[in-house]
Amino acid sequence: MGNPLYNDNKLKLGVFGFNCSNGCAATTAEGHLEMTWPNAVDIAEQADLGGFEALVPIARWRGFGGATNFNGTCFETYTWAAGLAGVTQQAAVFSTSHVPTVHPIVAAKQATTIDHISNGRFALNVVCGWFDTEFRMFGAPVMEHDALYDYAAEWLEIMFKLWTYEEEFDYEGRYFKVEKGYHQPKPIQKPYPAIMNAGSSETGARFAAKYADMVFTNLGRAGDEASAKIADLRRVGREDFGREFQVWSSCSIVCRPTQKEAEDWARYYIIEKGDWEAAKALRVNPNPPAPGERLRSPGWGGYLIIGTPERIVDELTTLSALDVDGVVLSWVNYQEELRDWNREVMPLLIQAGLRSH
Repeated sequence: MGNPLYNDNKLKLGVFGFNCSNGCAATTAEGHLEMTWPNAVDIAEQADLGGFEALVPIARWRGFGGATNFNGTCFETYTWAAGLAGVTQQAAVFSTSHVPTVHPIVAAKQATTIDHISNGRFALNVVCGWFDTEFRMFGAPVMEHDALYDYAAEWLEIMFKLWTYEEEFDYEGRYFKVEKGYHQPKPIQKPYPAIMNAGSSETGARFAAKYADMVFTNLGRAGDEASAKIADLRRVGREDFGREFQVWSSCSIVCRPTQKEAEDWARYYIIEKGDWEAAKALRVNPNPPAPGERLRSPGWGGYLIIGTPERIVDELTTLSALDVDGVVLSWVNYQEELRDWNREVMPLLIQAGLRSH
């Protein structure tokens, strides 16, 4: 079948963050995600049936406090992906891996195992991490920003050698030393599983352009600035590294039968029920939006789209026109709203030409 991340759909879709309590929305609103394995399986199966290309977790080891202890109940992402590979048939299953917390030899073996379980549907989201409290749990040194990317480059280079070299190899860098490195079996995907990375700084963006098959970027708002950001990413990839890649982003979805219902629910879960204490610890959108300001969700939701199914499709059409290849989606109530998405929105995306199936 091959990895669905490389299919011909103009706009590919993923479900984001459903390995952690509350998912991507730091809110106490009713229906927010409770992290149990049956809930994770239900979401994965619904996404798989709906034709989604990607199931993408968040790498997390502890929560962010606040009323929700946002993301505090969380599943480890390699074993999560292995489990979901066994209950899905089509979607790519991702692990999101903090490179300072796992040795590349271990990560390569885990990734290969999941690639075989999934019959070539595995993908790896490589993250350097930033949450100091988590690093201290591991007794790991908190490295300077650019040094983290140097570390990640060595980590990935060892992985690539393990996945592709038939013979033993030695490797000695600043952070790793490998003697007679060896790895069998090889992944099903050739030369190796798909790599995603979300570098936001200049150093991070160059790292992503050099190594990632899917460069994940936060667009904020659709417009000329977002278009220029994507164009610059692609230019760096082509001119500096001779590479082409997909560009992905994230969207938080509020979809209701009428625009008023959607806006009312968004204000309710964000303004009235938002866990802004946890948001401060995230350092992402740390303060509630001021009156008249564009609503933004406390959490990892990215670009917030509010409206009817038709409005949602219009917004995604705009993102696609900016040269976005894929988006990972989140909701407050994943299970109920994902079913609504498959029934109400997915057919409209096909009609709009964003998806062929």
